Amino acid sequence: MSTSIVIDHLCRIEGHGGITVEIKNGKATRVQMDILEGTRFFEALLKGRIYSEVPAIVSRICSICSGVHTITSQLAVEDAFGVKVSRQTTLLRDLFLQGGNIESHALHVFCLALPDYLGYSGAIAMAADHPDKVKLGLELKKIGNTVQEVVGGRAVHPVNTVVGGFGKVPSAAELRELRAKLVVGMDLAQKAVDFMATLEAPRFTESPTVYAALRPADGSFSLVGEQICLSTGEVFPIHDYRKVCNEFVVKHSHSKHSMYKGQPFMVGALARLMVNGKALTGKAKEAAERLGLTSFTENIFHNNTAQVVELVYSLEHSIALIDELLQAGIKQEKPAAVELRAGQGTGAAEAPRGILYHSYSFDDKGRLTSADVIAPTSQNAANIEKDMRVAVERLASEPKEVLAHKLEMVARAYDPCLSCSVHLVDLGNG
Repeated sequence: MSTSIVIDHLCRIEGHGGITVEIKNGKATRVQMDILEGTRFFEALLKGRIYSEVPAIVSRICSICSGVHTITSQLAVEDAFGVKVSRQTTLLRDLFLQGGNIESHALHVFCLALPDYLGYSGAIAMAADHPDKVKLGLELKKIGNTVQEVVGGRAVHPVNTVVGGFGKVPSAAELRELRAKLVVGMDLAQKAVDFMATLEAPRFTESPTVYAALRPADGSFSLVGEQICLSTGEVFPIHDYRKVCNEFVVKHSHSKHSMYKGQPFMVGALARLMVNGKALTGKAKEAAERLGLTSFTENIFHNNTAQVVELVYSLEHSIALIDELLQAGIKQEKPAAVELRAGQGTGAAEAPRGILYHSYSFDDKGRLTSADVIAPTSQNAANIEKDMRVAVERLASEPKEVLAHKLEMVARAYDPCLSCSVHLVDLGNG
C-alpha cells in the first residue's frame, strides 16, 4: 500500500518551503524538505566589492538574521586583514548578538512554535484564548529589538557596527536605560521558563543525533568562538569549517545540504546546550536544570525548550556585559585601522538557528575575489529530513492529515530560516 503527503507551503517559518513524503508498506521511500525560496547569489554579488561594503551587503541576506550576518562578515574581513579590535568593541558586538538571540527566540517560541503545543493554527488564533502568552513573547521580542537599536543603530540592518569597531557607540545613559529594560526582561523570561516547564515535548523523532556548536578559548557559554565542537568530542578550528559542513547539492531543494562523515548533524540552541551546556551559570543554569536540559537528549523538540533557556542566558549575559562596559567607562573610540593586503579570512558566530560562517578572499587593493557563506538552516536541512523519516516510519499508521501536521511540527522545531539557506546553488555539481 502506497500513500503520499505533499505540503506545498510550510507555514509559520521564515521563507517558502514545503514537504514531500512517499510511504510504501509503512516505510518511507521518499522524504524531502523542499526549500523553494529563490536563490540569492550573494557570493557572486560580492565579487569586486571593496571590503568595507561587504558587511552591509550581506546583512540583506535576511532581515531576521541581518545583525549576525553583519558581525560574522566583519569578523571574516578582520581575519583576512589581521585587524585586532578593542575590548569595548568585543563587548558591544557580544551585546548586539544577544539582542538578536532574544528577539528571534521570543518570536519563534511564542508565536511560531507554541501554537503547535497548544493546538492552534497560529499565534492569532492562540491569542484569543492565551493573550498573555502572545503578549509575553512580544514583550521579550521588543527588548531584543531595543538592544539591537541601542547598539546597532536600528533593529534591522545595523548601521553603527563597522569593520574594526563602531562608527557610533551608545552613551552610558543609553546603556543604563537598556539595562533597566533587561532586568524587566529577566522577570518575563522566568515566566517563560515556568510556562515551558508545564509543556511536554513530543518524542516521535527521537533518534541518534550529532550536534555542533562554537566554543571560545575560555570555554564559556557564548555566541562566538574560535572552535567548532561536536557532540562526538571532535574539535576543529573555525578555519576548517568545510571539514565539518561538506556541502552538497540536492535536486529537490534550492538550499545545499551538509554532512559530517556522511551523517547529518544539527546546529542551533539545542546543539549549543548539548555541546556547551555545562558552561552555563547563574539563572540560565537554573533554567536548564528546571527544564531538564542538563543531560544529553536526542529529541529535536527540546530545541524550543533550549531557546527558552537561551532567552534567560542572553538577558542575564547582556546585563553583565553592560555592567562591564559601564565599569570600564564607555569610550567614543575610532574603529581599528585596516592595512590592506591580499589574504583570506573566516568568521563564525552563533545565529539563533546555529553556526553561521562567512569566508572571504581579497586582493591587495581590498577587493573581494571570492566568498563562501554557510547558514545554519542549510546545515540542518539533512538532519530535518532524517527526523522526518523517523517520524514517518513511527507514525505511518496515523491519518494523513495528522501525520502531515506532525511533519510540519518537526520542521518548525528547527526554527528554519529559508532565506538565509539559499545563498547559492552550484548547478555544476548537481
